[in-house]
Amino acid sequence: MRPLIGITGRCYRLEMVTGTSPRFTDRLTNSFFTDFDRCVAEAGGIPVNLPFVSSSAGVADRLDGLIVTGGQDVHPSRWGGTRPVDPDADPRRNIDVIDFERDQYEADLISDALSLGIPILGVCRGHQLLNAVLGGTLIEDIEETSVVHSSPKAAPYAGDDNHVIEFSPGSVGRQIYGAHRTSNSWHHQAVDLTGVGLAVTGRASDGIAEMIELSGRPVVGVQWHPEWQTARDPIFDWLIERCTWTMGERRQGRQDSKVG
Repeated sequence: MRPLIGITGRCYRLEMVTGTSPRFTDRLTNSFFTDFDRCVAEAGGIPVNLPFVSSSAGVADRLDGLIVTGGQDVHPSRWGGTRPVDPDADPRRNIDVIDFERDQYEADLISDALSLGIPILGVCRGHQLLNAVLGGTLIEDIEETSVVHSSPKAAPYAGDDNHVIEFSPGSVGRQIYGAHRTSNSWHHQAVDLTGVGLAVTGRASDGIAEMIELSGRPVVGVQWHPEWQTARDPIFDWLIERCTWTMGERRQGRQDSKVG
């Protein structure tokens, strides 16, 4: 049986979509990156898009895996940041504006998935939010170095030659990619202090955290965008494999509890 993989997204007003009739510009629409759906399907999973206009309660229990996707910055109040946030800025009319509702929905999903033992893949913002949910902090603006972290190149992109990630021995990253890999990069914030149980297992040459893992659990975060790599990123195969295994374990546990 193919595992169900929940994928988070955005919400904004139709006025942001070119060509929308003026009759409908004030209505809301949900937005999900099709590349995530494609990558999950190609790896053998069933992608399920999760709109955050509904409650997160009970959602994780129906999933076999969770992908928390990229987007705007995580609200600084979640990780001890000090940058002021304009309370009047509307994330429904500007996709770069911090979205407290999205933060809350995805943080609740992460917490529920962790409680249920469901595999998690956090991507870019999702990688940072995973760290924040577990009590970690972020670098508000990374210093400019010779490593290109906010590439001007368009997706899909394999990555700049100097954006090489080294993976720790024994890590999931090392298992998937070997000792190192080149990746794309579009971010200005990064994981700083790691949350409870998390470890940085992949770093760029300037020390920026590119991959985090939760010890003993199928939970990882990556700072790059695997859905926008030029070649297929094997992390989706890893995710589906882990989801298939935990799916069987969870279902067996439910059967055992019924018998008991």
